[in-house]
Amino acid sequence: MTTTARTAGSDIKDPALAPEGRRRTEWAERSMPVLRLIRERFTRDRPLAGRRLSACLHVTTETANLAVTLQAGGADVTLCASNPLSTQDDVAAHLVKDHGIKVFAIKGEDHTTYYEHIRAALAHRPDITMDDGADLVGALHMVALNRLDDLAPPVRAWVETLSGAERKALVVGVTGSTEETTTGVIRLKAMARDGVLQFPVIAVNDSDTKHLFDNRYGTGQSTLDGILRATNLLVAGSTVVVAGYGWCGRGFALRARGAGAIVVVTEIDPLKALEAQMDGYRVVPMAEAARIGDVFVTLTGNTHVIRVEHMRAMKDGAVVANSGHFNVEIDLDGLKQAAQGPTRVREFVDEWRLGGKRIFVLADGRLINLAAAEGHPASVMDMSFANQALAAEYVVQHAKELGKDVHRIPRELDAEIARLKLAGMGVTIDTLTAEQQKYLASWEMGT
Repeated sequence: MTTTARTAGSDIKDPALAPEGRRRTEWAERSMPVLRLIRERFTRDRPLAGRRLSACLHVTTETANLAVTLQAGGADVTLCASNPLSTQDDVAAHLVKDHGIKVFAIKGEDHTTYYEHIRAALAHRPDITMDDGADLVGALHMVALNRLDDLAPPVRAWVETLSGAERKALVVGVTGSTEETTTGVIRLKAMARDGVLQFPVIAVNDSDTKHLFDNRYGTGQSTLDGILRATNLLVAGSTVVVAGYGWCGRGFALRARGAGAIVVVTEIDPLKALEAQMDGYRVVPMAEAARIGDVFVTLTGNTHVIRVEHMRAMKDGAVVANSGHFNVEIDLDGLKQAAQGPTRVREFVDEWRLGGKRIFVLADGRLINLAAAEGHPASVMDMSFANQALAAEYVVQHAKELGKDVHRIPRELDAEIARLKLAGMGVTIDTLTAEQQKYLASWEMGT
């Protein structure tokens, strides 16, 4: 088990880290004006009063501001980590010590501890869950479908102590959920398609004010930041291979090119590949990119995007990193069987010997932007977490109307978040005149 400092109802590294966490969380809050406005309203209106909310998210300064906002709205909040390497221990301590929020998260926690923390969030018996990768919802559905063998051992051991009625109540008691990531939304839509989804889920990732900004500008900047902090490599003149040209891949490709890299894109979607080509990038299959790349980054949400045959073809000294949610995009199990190592050469850099060549894998194939850096800038997470807060409120207000499906928040709320963000940035825009409104609404006016 990971070494921890247990406080009443929490499991964190060290409560003494709280002052630093408070200072850094307050710094992030300065760049989160939209969430601040929502928190002020939540404090007045208490829309989440009496609700138990379990959140499985990256425990960062930005998440801390979300958790405090949810608490201000009246929710009894429990927070666990959605990635073993993404927790900022000082922030976890700040939430526990200064706000009394129950937190189960330690940076570098082992597999057993990670799922023990998932268990703790489920044991909170939430009315609302909030996910970043569908870990909580996934576990609840394994319980609902009686697929206990598919649960991680710490979760399964706890569920087996519950009666049939208690297991049913655990799932039925969930009013609804929210999901932050592309990866999680894909999983949840598959569950809805197969008719097994047990409650409504709001796909926060589908909001324009989330994926157009968080995925593109946030992932783009923070991924480059994580690679640089981990390696201190010079990007200019390097060939950077970007696997996946969704919004995350587009953002990272843009930032890598801005830093002077020669950017190569790999894709499986012909439309995205065409867009990458017309955006000025070279588009090739991974088998070809493997021979020319210096740095490889996966941002697909899929599995085994970089396989052993690709790594065998890479140059000596190639750097491989992942910025997709789960650590399955690089075939690390295959690499362990085929290569010698690892040798830790820097804090987040492991050297593997494969066929006489060195391959450097960053952060155990986990999210490089959160493992080696601090994740997305607060300014962009302001919009993402505004979506999360409003989605939780929306679930409470409209649970009886929402079917057991994946929904997005109403577009008018999405537009309101954009309006508030512009106001916070001091930006004003035009409005339609009465004549323009009439023209857009008319089918009779032509040339």
